[in-house]
Amino acid sequence: MVKSMTGFGRAVAEYDGYIITFEIKSVNHRYFEFSSKVPRQYGFLDEKIKSYVNSKISRGKIECFIGIDALNTEAAEVVVNNTLARAYVNAFKELEENYGLKADYGVSTVARYPDVLAVKKAEEDEEALWSFVKATADIAIDKFVEMRSTEGEKLYRDIESRAQYILECVSYIEERSPETVKEYNDKLVERVHELIGDVSLDENRIIQEVAVYADKVAVAEETVRLRSHIDQLGSFLNSDEPVGRKMDFLVQEINREANTIGSKANDVSIARKVVDIKAEVEKIREQIQNIE
Repeated sequence: MVKSMTGFGRAVAEYDGYIITFEIKSVNHRYFEFSSKVPRQYGFLDEKIKSYVNSKISRGKIECFIGIDALNTEAAEVVVNNTLARAYVNAFKELEENYGLKADYGVSTVARYPDVLAVKKAEEDEEALWSFVKATADIAIDKFVEMRSTEGEKLYRDIESRAQYILECVSYIEERSPETVKEYNDKLVERVHELIGDVSLDENRIIQEVAVYADKVAVAEETVRLRSHIDQLGSFLNSDEPVGRKMDFLVQEINREANTIGSKANDVSIARKVVDIKAEVEKIREQIQNIE
């Protein structure tokens, strides 16, 4: 069944001294657009996450947040940037000498300045860390897909009901169209009688005129194609593959057939049904923009 492009999933898990948080959300988009927020020191995960998410999700504007907290800090070491610290101390001395200021700075003062102290950690196992992130991502993505499926079911029901109504309109047009030809024949005969009185009619001429009219207003080909398109739309709705773009194209074809019927039909009731079809097609088109 079709899936919506709107969804959210979140998971938090602990693996071998790491707490991993993975959040994923998406909104409608014509293609796959991805952005992520990963802690700077774990930037090597960015492309891996993008590729992995894309293997699970084909369409939508996707945003991911990844939090990584290392619980094991025994291997961490605080190091001094001596070059920068020396520069700060020399600047303080210069201020002291040039302006007669009191030398009230100490270790804590210098240490507060940016990048004077840095935390140096032991090199981490990137592959192991990626396996932790991927395992957490799987949990979040499962929740995300479940939400998309729930929303997709609502879209399915709405589009299916509208498609059924379109078929009802098509059935009416198929039944009504032959009647318009008969009515045209009767009106033509009546009009000729008004013009020439009781003089015998040229039946062959009448038949030719009616045949030309019948050919002009015939919509059988269009209704057959409409039924075919609606049937294909139903197949797409029941597909587990991403079909949003295909459905968008198919709806354009449905609208084109409706326009053709509207241009051919010389009947008010058929014209009204065409308007109803076009209204439903437009609503279906809006819903399809939400389908993956």
